[in-house]
Amino acid sequence: MSPHLMELSTSTTLLVYPASQAEDESKEENGVFGFNSNFQELKGEMPKEFFWPSGDLVKATQEELMEPLVDLGVMRNGDEKAIAIAAELVRNACLKHGFFQVINHGVNPDLIDAAYHEIDTIFKLPITKKLTAQRKPGAVSGYSGAHADRYSSKLPWKETFSFLFHHQGFSNSQIVDYFHSVLGQDLQHTGRVYQEYCEAMKELSSVIMELLGISLGVDGLHYRRFFEDGDSIMRCNYYPPCNSANLTLGTGPHTDPTSLTILHQDQVGGLEVFADNKWRAVRPRSEAFVVNIGDTFMALSNGRYKSCLHRALVNTYRERRSLVYFVCPKGDKVVRPPKFLITKNEERKYPDFTWSSLREFTQKHYRADVATLQSFIQWQSSSNSSNF
Repeated sequence: MSPHLMELSTSTTLLVYPASQAEDESKEENGVFGFNSNFQELKGEMPKEFFWPSGDLVKATQEELMEPLVDLGVMRNGDEKAIAIAAELVRNACLKHGFFQVINHGVNPDLIDAAYHEIDTIFKLPITKKLTAQRKPGAVSGYSGAHADRYSSKLPWKETFSFLFHHQGFSNSQIVDYFHSVLGQDLQHTGRVYQEYCEAMKELSSVIMELLGISLGVDGLHYRRFFEDGDSIMRCNYYPPCNSANLTLGTGPHTDPTSLTILHQDQVGGLEVFADNKWRAVRPRSEAFVVNIGDTFMALSNGRYKSCLHRALVNTYRERRSLVYFVCPKGDKVVRPPKFLITKNEERKYPDFTWSSLREFTQKHYRADVATLQSFIQWQSSSNSSNF
């Protein structure tokens, strides 16, 4: 295996103590690590597990990424000239760093507000309640405190709650049913909000996939069809205030192994992208979604579009929240670029693989970083060789 394979944590549970107990009980004991993320700053010295290397903590400049703001309204009105202009904006951004923002996306602002409200509903639950929905080893769905169920060092200063959304073949209450099964009847309304939000994200992702296809010069429906039966991932992020924000990160430097990420961030800010050898901030826009290319789509474009290194900072005084929808194909779909992108002078950049294989690799064997896809290809090759 690659020397960069992650160090798996021996701890299986991260206990998040109420603020009243944090000062006395924030400690490591019997393989259970506790810290206070209950919307207040941690008292006393930050546990060593949250410290990040100085190389990852390079201070950001005040420069912004200057990613394009793409008007998706043109996709609805059918103005071919305007669509071509939008596609060129997307193409230029994806060739360089893979980030752009979309406006006039058709998602109801009230639904976005409701989704943020339910973030508070989830993360203000008692820790004993959250742990009933704790993510199981190797799984995607469930609650995670600082990913301490997976890692033993460089813990991110955040809590997450994730769940799968199947594009086809499941009931129209699949998210409601999931929330009911892991958190009980009291969270059914929360499930209904995220059911509606995921359905809106599925529609939005289809439009973006069509625009990406146009920007690459392939059939505009090619990628739309490829993802129509996908199994995407919805994640709610909560980053508590941190009195040692200069020593830790909310999310470490990484590229997304998924295909496409559609993010709505609140107005606190903290998302940064490494472009032109500098960390650059992505400006929060309440009316826009941030979109970025993931490793799987980079493979689907034969490496033409970039899956770029990014990270999330934490704030000393304010909590930060974000809504993330990771667009993924169906697990057994073979990931390969369309033939149109393979020319006589251009070889395949990556061999065939399935999304389920890459997902397993990142959940069980590897901590996502700038080299995730390349490391996966090496791992897959060595695994296949060992089977002969």
